Amino acid sequence: MDNSPVKNVRWRDKTAIVDVVGDIDLHHSTALQTELIDVLSEKPELMIVNLVGVSYMDSSGVASLVKLLSRSRRLEIPLKLVSLQDRVRSIFEITRLDTVFQIFDTEEQAME
Repeated sequence: MDNSPVKNVRWRDKTAIVDVVGDIDLHHSTALQTELIDVLSEKPELMIVNLVGVSYMDSSGVASLVKLLSRSRRLEIPLKLVSLQDRVRSIFEITRLDTVFQIFDTEEQAME
């Protein structure tokens, strides 16, 4: 899937780091959700979603991440978001989801 919002999945020990790119909107949020859940099904001890390559996210993209968070909590796999651009971070702040998700500036901070 060339149009995939998931550019790369990297493993550091038992941590899955997922690099997401492009605009996460109605056209891409379903693919994003499917691919993130596929990574989650590999049962990492920690899942980090790196959003540095995402400059725009609409409510469908946010909903995909909320569904992922719900599933990760059921599986007891911590989920952390890193490197949110200001425009994307503001969506999480406006919706108060910044109090629900663990959000970090860097992968290193998320790994600690």
